[in-house]
Amino acid sequence: MGRPGFVLEVDERTPPLLVPDGDRFRLERFPLGTRVIYPAESLSPVPGLVEAINAALDTPIQSEPLSALLEPATRLTIAFDDIGTPTPRMRRTDIRGKVIEAVLTRAAAAGVDDVALVSANGLDRRMTAEELQHIVGERVFRSFYADGLLTNHDAEDAENLAKIGSTEAGEIAMNARAADSDLLIFVHLVVTPPAGGTAAIAAGLGSTATIGQLSGLRAQGRNAAASPLHAARIGLVTESTLYGVCAPTPITPTSAGVDTSTSCCAVIWARLASCTAAGAPAVTRVAW
Repeated sequence: MGRPGFVLEVDERTPPLLVPDGDRFRLERFPLGTRVIYPAESLSPVPGLVEAINAALDTPIQSEPLSALLEPATRLTIAFDDIGTPTPRMRRTDIRGKVIEAVLTRAAAAGVDDVALVSANGLDRRMTAEELQHIVGERVFRSFYADGLLTNHDAEDAENLAKIGSTEAGEIAMNARAADSDLLIFVHLVVTPPAGGTAAIAAGLGSTATIGQLSGLRAQGRNAAASPLHAARIGLVTESTLYGVCAPTPITPTSAGVDTSTSCCAVIWARLASCTAAGAPAVTRVAW
């Protein structure tokens, strides 16, 4: 049985405590009386990570196997989370890189040669070449970066944004490469309570104006509880995000002009769904 969570109250005997500090850890003393909450012990690591990734791609949730969605003429884009949320670095290779390599292996086997990788950094700063290499791994970096096929999303670059619709709050635009793809694979690293789906795509690959429709009082309107971001925070996102690959459930606006974040997500989902070939989901999501 794992260690349960508990609350520690700092007193004179309490030594410096280990706390996260951006992408590092440090020891810090806290004032007397501070209450420090310790979570329950973490779950055991996944035994055989590579085997688990392969199983997720070959027997996905609510989708055909990834290999069944790939054809030689497929225009494939792989988007992945950036380092916008400061967390200690993973040991090489980052899990995102392992998933990307598994996807690329299947794409190569299917004869797909139109492949691009995009960091879904939204309004975060662009990652450096070294940071990109740390996430995707040296082999993938060398294969794609020099040819301009491994890039950071730029929410202000009008030439590389595609206008795909509008809500009462304004136009919806997203990364042109992703919008024009036959298949978009989003590799999402879960570091906070359940979140993702179409809202994560909009936040990571949308234009500045589009991302603005996802947050703030205007985005939630009078129907804040129906916002997909609000739902994500309380673990109620309407999608099958367990372990593996899944296609998010389409989000329908609850009332036009009231909840712009929901309307924005609906427009993006409609665009991605329109890229579907033979009824296959246009978005495949790998969640960890």
